[in-house]
Amino acid sequence: MKKTSVRQIVPGRGLRLELFEDAFFSGRRILFRRAGVAVRDARAFEFNDLLSSFRVRNRFSPANVTLVLFRDVNYQGDFRVFRGSQEVTNLTNIGFNDEMSSFVLVARRLTNEQIRRIQSLQRAPLNVLEISI
Repeated sequence: MKKTSVRQIVPGRGLRLELFEDAFFSGRRILFRRAGVAVRDARAFEFNDLLSSFRVRNRFSPANVTLVLFRDVNYQGDFRVFRGSQEVTNLTNIGFNDEMSSFVLVARRLTNEQIRRIQSLQRAPLNVLEISI
């Protein structure tokens, strides 16, 4: 009898975020491969106010990913929300070039209410690795 192998997909395992200093995926790059990550202050990577393009992807469930870019540290200020796997070649096109100071990345779809809660608590969602300086 032939054994059948079952591959279990761990939620968020295929999550990947690439941040680029320049438009069109050029310049310095920072790569995150985690089920969920939040960066309270982009100065931890010397990347404050430098983001110009990015790629975000959930390989196993393309619709189940949310990236929230915040203008200020501690998830404060104006923000932009990106739901689903996507590539943004130039943040100038949406008025957010060189503006990101903190972000949250999760392998699920965050609601606007959940994002407002992150801002009010100044804390990443549960089960998300939070990086700060």
